[in-house]
Amino acid sequence: MDIYFLLFSLFFPRIVLLVYLFLNMYPQNEVPQWADIVLGIFMPRVLILIYIYQTMGADNIWFIAHLVVMIVVYFGGSRETTRRSRRRAVRTD
Repeated sequence: MDIYFLLFSLFFPRIVLLVYLFLNMYPQNEVPQWADIVLGIFMPRVLILIYIYQTMGADNIWFIAHLVVMIVVYFGGSRETTRRSRRRAVRTD
């Protein structure tokens, strides 16, 4: 896999998937075409994890890094995110 794909997809997964789709530089994978489209739209980080797993395996540092980023993004982000949500809840009450 291309190092730029791995690096930029940590921060901008949908944009990277679109750019690589238009440049016909998509990673080799065993995912059906319909699953590429559906996962690319709704869960791009999961799709990138599948690509990394199929080409490099699960014991790779890139797989672990993407998995950690996915967990952090899907389960709340950071302390700043929870602070903002609390502030909005107080204002609406």
